[in-house]
Amino acid sequence: MSDASRETLKFAYWVPNVSGGLVISDIEQRTSWTIEYNRKLAQIAEASGFDYALSQIRFTAGYGAEYQHESVAFSHSLLEATTKLKVIAAILPGPWVPALAAKQIATINHLTNGRVAVNIVSGWFRGEFHAIGEPWLDHDERYRRSEEFIRALRGIWTEDSFTFRGDFYRFTDYSLKPKPIDPQPEIFQGGSSRAARDMASRVSDWYFTNGNTPEEIARQVDDIQSKATANGHHVRVGVNAFAIVRDTEEEAKAVLAEIIEKANPEAVKAFGHEVKNAGKASPEGEGNWAKSSFEDLVQYNDGFRSNLIGTPQQVAERIIRLKQAGADLILLGFLHFQEEVEYFGKHVIPLVRALEESKETVAVAAE
Repeated sequence: MSDASRETLKFAYWVPNVSGGLVISDIEQRTSWTIEYNRKLAQIAEASGFDYALSQIRFTAGYGAEYQHESVAFSHSLLEATTKLKVIAAILPGPWVPALAAKQIATINHLTNGRVAVNIVSGWFRGEFHAIGEPWLDHDERYRRSEEFIRALRGIWTEDSFTFRGDFYRFTDYSLKPKPIDPQPEIFQGGSSRAARDMASRVSDWYFTNGNTPEEIARQVDDIQSKATANGHHVRVGVNAFAIVRDTEEEAKAVLAEIIEKANPEAVKAFGHEVKNAGKASPEGEGNWAKSSFEDLVQYNDGFRSNLIGTPQQVAERIIRLKQAGADLILLGFLHFQEEVEYFGKHVIPLVRALEESKETVAVAAE
């Protein structure tokens, strides 16, 4: 596990550029997928101490998400509305090829003083690939393609004459100008399968994993960091969480109960079927959602399992436990994004910073 005295935790939020919010539930959500709402949200997040925003990539409707704005263009708009916030644009190999992505991101990098990053999504939604006429690869093949995609991005961004011979992508003496300004755009990826962890330990700057207990997060972190060390590579870890922070624990738990009570059973089960099938296709027969219950699946990325549900003090202490387990970043979803991001920045982040500085941090995290 990582040392709690290392650099301060980063905070990110899921950009709601897809309709339906971050839960598969009919509960009221004062959240909108529109650009007007999201530009204001980005400004609130920046002022509230958030470091990153992560846009989503979806091509087809499903699971309560009827409308979807394209991630790269949307990310650029959020960057134009802010001055410090970094925005991570989701990119899906298959629909994107490395040459296009490298050129898009290099241009946005220059237009925004280096604040754009990318999240390479290997893909979990087979029906989406079929709908847009893209071939659906076997589980580990998707990660092999993503690894080649990342290697190609880095080569294009750093080499004057890039040549690459992979199974999915090939380049011959390719030179992109202008290249991104230094430092190079950060590259994120997700997944909890063996193939995902192994890929991150070789090529990614950041590894996102689904929400989980500190104990389970620590196991994943230990695995990926030992592999990264053996590869001479460094990778940081982001953990998904859905935050419900209220003045009392009872209020927070009541909101969670209402979200689950008003869940859309058909949509939750359909989503669970799709993502669990994607994981079962891996050689070890597991993926991000292998052990997710119906209640877990109501939140797309197992965010309830991280248990950031309670008072500001309770949530701050649980965040420190996740840091002690090896998390470098907490990626957050909310029910009512604008007001809850502001509340989180005012009431939770200062407590986290105080705990990080306190000599009691290790004791709190070890409870």
